[in-house]
This record gives sequence, C-alpha cells and structure tokens, in this order.
Amino acid sequence: MVLYGIALYGQREIAYAYNKPTERKKIFLELILFRFITIGIAVLIYYFWFVRGKEYQTYYLILMIELIAAGFDISWFFQGIEEFKKTVTRNILVRVISVTLVFVLVKSYNDLWKYILIYSLADFLGNLLLWVYLPKYLKGGKVGKLQIKRHFLPILLLFIPQVTNKIYNLLDTTMLGAIISNKQETGYYEQGQKVIRLLLTIVTSLGVVMVPRMASTFASGNRKQINAYMKNSFNFVFIISFPMMFGIASISKAFVPIFFGNGYDKVSLLITIFCPMLILMGIENVIGTQYLLPSKRQKEYTISVVSGVGANLILNFIMINLWSSVGASIATVLSQLVVDGMQIYFVRKDVNFKPLIRLIVRYFFASLIMFGACSCVRLIIDGVLAKIIIFEDYEFLNINVISIIFQCVVGVATYLGLLILMKDKFLQKIIDKIKSKLTVLCN
Repeated sequence: MVLYGIALYGQREIAYAYNKPTERKKIFLELILFRFITIGIAVLIYYFWFVRGKEYQTYYLILMIELIAAGFDISWFFQGIEEFKKTVTRNILVRVISVTLVFVLVKSYNDLWKYILIYSLADFLGNLLLWVYLPKYLKGGKVGKLQIKRHFLPILLLFIPQVTNKIYNLLDTTMLGAIISNKQETGYYEQGQKVIRLLLTIVTSLGVVMVPRMASTFASGNRKQINAYMKNSFNFVFIISFPMMFGIASISKAFVPIFFGNGYDKVSLLITIFCPMLILMGIENVIGTQYLLPSKRQKEYTISVVSGVGANLILNFIMINLWSSVGASIATVLSQLVVDGMQIYFVRKDVNFKPLIRLIVRYFFASLIMFGACSCVRLIIDGVLAKIIIFEDYEFLNINVISIIFQCVVGVATYLGLLILMKDKFLQKIIDKIKSKLTVLCN
C-alpha cells in the first residue's frame, strides 16, 4: 500500500518534470532510493513476522521474492512520461510466460511451491526488464545533492487515502459478517460486488492514462486544455457507464444463474442496487484521480474519501440491521454519493457542470430507452420462446444464455442508433478514429 502511494506520487511528479530532463532524473533517483528503503523495511518486517518459524515457511520465503520485486517496479516512471506501450508489453509478456510455465510445470498439489515461484519470479524479472529502457530517459546534467526527505510528506498524504479506500472497500463485508448471523448474506454481497468491480475497470480505465497527462498540463498552466481533458473524461464515463448500468440491471436475472449457479438469486437484486456505482465511481475517478491528485490537491481528495468512510460506517449500522445485504448495498451507494458530492463541491469553481448535465440527460434518456427494449426482449424470450422450445432437450442451449445474447444485441443497437440520431459528437469522434485506424491498417 505504501508503494502504491509512492507509485502514484512518482507518476505525477515525473509528469510535472516532463520537459525538465535534469529535474526528472533527480526525482527518479530520489524516489527509487526512497522505494528501496521502504521495501527494505517491509522485507525485514515480513521475514520476522511471517517467514521465521512459521508453518508454511517455504511458501512465505518464496513470496518474499514478490515483495522484493515490488521495489524494482519502475512502471510509474514510464506512466509519468506516458510510455504506456512498454509497460503493457511487459505485462502481456510476463503473463503469457508465467501461465505457460504453470501449465507445463504444475501438475499436482505438491507443486504449489512451483506455482508461487513462477509468479514471483515472473514479477521480479518483468520489473527488471523495464530497467533496460531506463538510460534513454535519464539524460541530463548533474542532479546535485539528493533530497529524499522532501518526498515523505506528499507520499504520506497520498498513502492515507489509499489506506482509507482499502478500509472503505472492506468495511461493508466486515460489518455485514459481524452484525448478521447468516453468513450467506456476506457471500451474496461479495459476489454482487465482484460483478460491479469488473465493470468498473472499464469505466475507470481512462484514469491511468489521464493522470500523467493532466499533471503535465497543470505544470504548463494550460487551463483551456485542462478543461477540454475534463470534458472528454466525463464524456467517456457517461457514454459507457449509463448503458452499462441499465444493461447489467436488465440481464442480471439471467446472468446470475449462469455465472454463480443455483442458490444465488438474491445476487441479482444486489447487482441492480450496485449499478449506480458505475456512474458514481466514474465521476470520482475523473474529479478525484484525474483532477484533484494531479493538481496536488490531495487534501481535498483525502477529506472526501474519509467522509465516505464515515458515512458508510453510520449507514451500515442502520441499514444492515434493517435489510442485511440489501441494506449494505444501499449504504455503499449512498456513501459513494457523499464522496462524489464532496468532490463536486471542492471543484465547483474550477469545473463548469452545466454542459455535463446536458450530457447526463442525453445518455440517461438513450440508456432508459435501451433498457425498455432489453426488457421487452427478456419478456418475449422468458414468456414465449421458453414455451416453444424445451431447452432441457438441448445441452448446448440455455434460456438464460439466449436471453443475454439477444438483450445485448438489441441493447447495443438501440443505444448506438439513438446516439447517432441525436448526432452525439463524442460517438462521432470515436467512429472517425476507428475509421482512420482501419484505413491505416488496410493501406
């Protein structure tokens, strides 16, 4: 977690020094030394706390390689200079090799140590691989005396919200398990969250690219470009999160039996309750991760996250006792609403929200009609098609699979068709970019 604070801070600071080679070099050297010191302390604590004299000493000892590997991870540097291709290529290469080795070498339970060793060494060698490219980007004059201490407080300020976010994510499950005796409720809640978290990786994916871009733009003082980036980020979040929200709510009843099996019917309701998190977390990602953190306003970011945890704690006590896992789900959504509300308040003078409201209305309207079309398809399949075809006679057919496929096809066609009719500029930009890419490939 501390290393994550260093990585986020380092990514931002490297982006700020994008056009200053000597300063960029100095920042890297200071942060990598800070990282080595931090990881060294962590390794010592890990060894004496987990490895020494423990039952699974061999496994813990192998896992220590992964901890050491984290110290050599410099992907934050390449993200800061927006060289994402190198980190993505590294990640794909490492994963392909490690998965291949697992299939070849791991044959039984007794090979567990091999499984752990493969993934630990893969991370270590993958991190070392990025160091090969480093000299090219560390050119510049003499850096002078290194000042490691100057980074401690800013890293700490970024570390606090990361810890708070971790507590925030665990609070619901922990309190649900403590308050409700029926442990099935905790299971339902966790499974419902898994689906939303998976979709959130898509909604918040732009944040990885935008943090260094926004930081370097803040460093240049180009306010007009910052506003343009913010508008595009909000547009990206809204254009995909609204149809995702209504789409997953529509297919959840058919999706749950396929993905989780029988006995998880309640998960469908929880997924539907969680759906607004796609929009709310998307908004937090744009304002918090892409704006407040790059502009060095981590204090406001921390206040918003801590406020969300406080609201979550209070709401959980009330709602879990009333409605168990359903109450915990509602508490999560309302708590995220508090976080978003605080962040919107902090940037109210910097961001013009009026154009964004028009975007919200447009995508909400298109997604609502899409939801209606998907619901009609679901009713037709469940009420008519299921009576015509006896699906039990065909192992390769399943009424829920058929329902999901048709709903997705009709939903996507309806949503995109409506946006084209409304002449949505952002969608047109995406179409134009795809056309240009295809033209280049064809030629």
